Amino acid sequence: MSPERRKALRTMGALVLGLSARQLAFGASIVAVRVWPAEDYTRVTLESDTPLAARHSFAENPDRLIIDIDGLELNPALRDLVSKVKSDDPYIAGVRVGQYQPRVVRLVLDLKEAVAPQVFTLAPVAAYRNRLVFDLYPKQERDPLLALIRDKEAAEQQAAQAVRDALGDFIGRVDKPAPLAGGPLSAPALPASAPEVQTPKPPPAVPPQPMTQGRVDRLIVIALDPGHGGEDPGAVGPSGLKEKDVVLAVALQLRDKLNAMPNMRVMMTRDADFFVPLHERVRKARRVQADLFVSIHADAFFTPKARGASVFALSDGAATSTAARWMANRENAADMVGGVNVAVKDATVLRALLDMSTTAQIKDSLKLGNEVLGQISKVGRMHKGQVEQAGFAVLKAPDVPSILVETAFISNPEEEAKLRDPEFQQQLVQALATGISRYFAKNPPLARHRTVS
Repeated sequence: MSPERRKALRTMGALVLGLSARQLAFGASIVAVRVWPAEDYTRVTLESDTPLAARHSFAENPDRLIIDIDGLELNPALRDLVSKVKSDDPYIAGVRVGQYQPRVVRLVLDLKEAVAPQVFTLAPVAAYRNRLVFDLYPKQERDPLLALIRDKEAAEQQAAQAVRDALGDFIGRVDKPAPLAGGPLSAPALPASAPEVQTPKPPPAVPPQPMTQGRVDRLIVIALDPGHGGEDPGAVGPSGLKEKDVVLAVALQLRDKLNAMPNMRVMMTRDADFFVPLHERVRKARRVQADLFVSIHADAFFTPKARGASVFALSDGAATSTAARWMANRENAADMVGGVNVAVKDATVLRALLDMSTTAQIKDSLKLGNEVLGQISKVGRMHKGQVEQAGFAVLKAPDVPSILVETAFISNPEEEAKLRDPEFQQQLVQALATGISRYFAKNPPLARHRTVS
């Protein structure tokens, strides 16, 4: 027997000895199941010690997705999937799981509507082992810009109704006569001929004015991008605070503050705990024809001493520092952890991310970054005193000024505590909102045609 053959047999023997009797009999074992519901899509993840192979099919009346997974024995972790689906899940009504055949487990997802599923596997990365992923997307994708406009109209109607209600209550209290001692008032006698009340005429309609450099007569759309989410926790602080959670909290508060400003509406790349691929974050901003894109993160480093906030823009060449390049590489790795179905990546979008970033976009991004940096520096310490540049994939929308804000070092115990503090979050939100407002005051968005992917 050749030395190569003996070496191969020894390797195979070591692998077999490393497997438990349960694994030898039944193949893979499920170590965790997770469900990430969201309006955009619902993700179901099965994490196993060895790779899984699955087949899926549809059944109608009612709609359901049937998934057969080979090489599995039904275990408590799989049964736990049933309890992880909540009643408010947008797409899954319920789950059934059973041992369909020897070494074949069947999952049946009862659906609330027809979906376009993506089924794919992910190799081990970071803290995860092998993952089998089911992404359930709606068959009909909603129009995000129309949703923003309708949301703004609904908010305006609610505000107008609140004003009418308050005014009516005030008038009622003013007109109501004060009670006199000694009994109820009798109704006053009306004069024989009451003067005729003149109904005021409505003011003449004002024709729409042309938009000028100093005035904006259209909806300003801002894309807010809370980093990470879902399967990707981002950085984790010493006490366990997750980057994905704190940046979502900050972004939601910033959304509310910006939405309260005239002619302004915010589109969130995610508004809950779910993962959004980097190229999809860019596509979302372009679909709503965003005027700005602001990605919010919390920094981390190998040592707890690093501290301070940073603001980044895209670079059209080399990074402005080694730290900026390192940071871009770390953030660009989010797709690997969060889990992207590489089979469906849009080649057009990827080309745009790589080739279409323009000098004008970077110039405007630096203007925005400087305004935001100037305000954040009033809240706390800055890691760098100027806007840095590097090749962040999430900033590569070719026609949208884009910045990435690292709010603080979550790996620093003191700054992690600040990020957890509601008062600091409010100060940070106010600084971001002021910086954005100052940018628009100096650079009012003009009507312009854009190519939307």
